[in-house]
Formats: sequence, C-alpha cells, structure tokens
Amino acid sequence: METAGQGSRDIGRIIRGDACVAEGAAWLADREPRFAFALEGTGPLPLRLRKDGFEALLSAIVSQQVSTASADAIWNRLRAARLTGPRKVFKATDEELRACGLSRPKVRYARALAEARIDYTALRDLPEAEVTAILTEVPGIGLWTAEIYAMFSLGRADTFAPGDLALQESAKLLFGLGARPSEKALRKMAEAWSPWRSVAARILWAHYRVATHRTGIR
Repeated sequence: METAGQGSRDIGRIIRGDACVAEGAAWLADREPRFAFALEGTGPLPLRLRKDGFEALLSAIVSQQVSTASADAIWNRLRAARLTGPRKVFKATDEELRACGLSRPKVRYARALAEARIDYTALRDLPEAEVTAILTEVPGIGLWTAEIYAMFSLGRADTFAPGDLALQESAKLLFGLGARPSEKALRKMAEAWSPWRSVAARILWAHYRVATHRTGIR
C-alpha cells in the first residue's frame, strides 16, 4: 500500500495490487461482521484497476445507464473502429460514433471529453475533491463517473460512489435495510468504512452479484 509521495499533496492510500485489496477487506471484515459474512460468499475480491487517461473516462461514459453487456458491445465496436482516442473522437463524424452505438447525448459527451484537454498525469497527484472538480466540469461527467475514475483508474483506496444503484441495493440487502438508502444516506453510512471505502465498494458490488446472480459493473 502506498501513500502520496514526497513533495506531492495528500491523496491518501493508493491501491496497487491484490494485496492492498486483501488488506482492506481484512480490515473491514474485522470491524463489520456483515462484511465478513459477505466475503464468505464472494471469495477474494477483484482488483479492478484500470489505466488512467482519456480511454478510461470514455469507457465510463459509455457505461452510463446501460447494461454491462450493452456497454461491452459498444466499447468493442469503438475499439474496432479505432475511436477510443481523443484525436480520433474529435475528428469522427456523429454518424461514425452513433454507428458504434453511442446515443446522441453520449456523442456530445465524447466530443466534450476530447476537447477538454485534461492533464491526466497531473490528476494522479491531486486530492480527490480537486480531481472531482476538474472532471465534472466536462459535460457528461457527473459525480458517479468522477468517483469511479478515482477509484479504479487512480487507485484511491478511500473513494466511494454512493450514487451507484448497485451499491445502494447491495447495502440494503447486506445490512437488512427497509429500503434502498439514498445517495446522501449511503455516503454517511460509508464514513465508518474509511480509510478503505473503495474496498467496501468492491465487497458490496461482489455481494450484489452473488445475491442477484448479475454480472455487475464493467
């Protein structure tokens, strides 16, 4: 497990490999019996780390409000058409992007991301609040997308995405709640899981897959 390097700003712990996830899972299971119960059913948690940069955010935009299978199909068509880089997206016609499965709004979002000229390398050393502020300035990137990027592309160990419906539903199931918690309520609930909220999210997603027999997020 790593923290911010010398001279960089406080970005907290960084997940680099499976050992980090296992450490976080053990910490959470020791403090919350329901996480220990969930882990008995899920087994080892997936690492889910991805490269950072334009492609990661474009992939997150593709995944918004569609099933995992649909997102995979659209992404595979974009890759086959070599439309996953900022220059290619910027030069592509609307018809070419829509032929890959992007809706009209997502075509606009993809172009906005290509035009944003984000310094992805600089994001690695910024606190999560600043990462979120920069990313959410781009049309089509909301808080959920920014938090997912921080979690899986930047490896932030203490990031959580309480607006995620699967996390909300899994929390309801695992903690025996009467109703699915709101984003605000789940964010408050997750405070007790710091500094491993990203691993808590992995547990909840894994538990959701086991409980509902669904594929889960991309």
